[in-house]
Amino acid sequence: MMPNLTSNSDILASEFAWLDQVIQHRFTTYFQRDGGTEDPWALPPPAWKDSAAPYARFLGELAGLVRQAYPEQTEGYLQAHRLILLLALAPHLKPALLDVFFTKNTLFERGFSEFGGVTGKQHSGFLPTGETALFLLAGGDLEQRLLCTELFAESHFLHTRNVVQLTGQVAGEPYLSGTLQLSEEYLTRLTTGAIYQPRFSTHFPARCLTSKLCWKDLVLEDHLLEDLEEIITWGNHAQTLLQDWQLDRHLKPGYRTLFHGPPGTGKTLCATLIGQRTKRPVYRVDLSQVVSKYIGETEKNLANLFNQAEHKGWVLFFDEADALFGKRTATQDAHDRHANQEVSYLLQRIEDYNGLVILASNLKTNLDEAFTRRFQSMLYFPMPGVVQRLRLWEDAFGTVIPLAQDVDLRTIARDYELAGGAIVNVVRYCALAAVQRPEPIVFQRDVIFGIRREFKKDGKTL
Repeated sequence: MMPNLTSNSDILASEFAWLDQVIQHRFTTYFQRDGGTEDPWALPPPAWKDSAAPYARFLGELAGLVRQAYPEQTEGYLQAHRLILLLALAPHLKPALLDVFFTKNTLFERGFSEFGGVTGKQHSGFLPTGETALFLLAGGDLEQRLLCTELFAESHFLHTRNVVQLTGQVAGEPYLSGTLQLSEEYLTRLTTGAIYQPRFSTHFPARCLTSKLCWKDLVLEDHLLEDLEEIITWGNHAQTLLQDWQLDRHLKPGYRTLFHGPPGTGKTLCATLIGQRTKRPVYRVDLSQVVSKYIGETEKNLANLFNQAEHKGWVLFFDEADALFGKRTATQDAHDRHANQEVSYLLQRIEDYNGLVILASNLKTNLDEAFTRRFQSMLYFPMPGVVQRLRLWEDAFGTVIPLAQDVDLRTIARDYELAGGAIVNVVRYCALAAVQRPEPIVFQRDVIFGIRREFKKDGKTL
């Protein structure tokens, strides 16, 4: 077993032993009033500050967040947060520890309402809810219950940082009946210490962008490269500008920019390489997965995405942004009103996001002017000129693919206006044609035929 997993299992064992003591103490004091003090905080939690285990490192971060939010009652609130965290973690690591909550109320031949909890479709153990946590934290003390309820608010850092959330609530039923769910990100981090890589799904409609290319491979006009450097400077020095120089008094956190121009001109590649230069992951948001036909689902999908991205420095890249941010039509029915609400919600989340947001569109005129005014910069990616096209052809073919003597890239670059993405498509066709020949080689006719195919996509003729 790896040393960090050994130390992590040790500290988790002591934490769960403490949780077990607190549960037993709460049961005793709740059902037998003479069984001890009502306050479960009489049971001191285990020490963690001397440990380098992943779980202990997170407790250090948690202590800082609690100290900031509750400066006068840090110790008590830190214990409350630790118990909530352990309750959410227990079904994954120590499910039997929660079996005591299956205790039945013999008077009514059913479980105790104050315990909360649900059972899963396949998991046979007890799944704690917000009600379970409040029972543990407050017992029958109504004032304490009211104080602890704020720990489950959507504005609380456990929720906004995507640590623990209440999920699965039924409309019309108490909010705290939602299941206490530890996010996959923090489940991975707290158990193994590994960096979590979210998987693309309807709940996380984004994919991480990577590229084998680097900044020197960009073929763009000088003024556009200068504008991109401004974005990179913000990404690398935002903390200094906002905090050290106190510009946060005047500026909102984050940076919002629009890339617009014809398809294939390098917008996605630039977003990816900005991530490389600022050492931040870039996630491309699939708007087709975000937008839902069900009322309220779009906001929920977006909220989940932003909650995971918040405080991690991710670059969010919305490609083909006019699919959601296009000019809004006049409100004629409930569907139009809801569509406008979705856009307004996303606009607000983007404005409040403390990282870099890049939106890409083929046509700037497709976007709502009320939206474009919120950008810090708008960069136009034009079709490459002759000089840029020649370099794109030469870079794409490289020095390994064999070219026949009749291949004249200089003339091809002069006579045929193509974007970088289309040039790569032509090179792919040429390579496939050449590799099938007894002597692999690319001829001029291959390049011309590939160009004709690209022109045909846009309804052009050669």
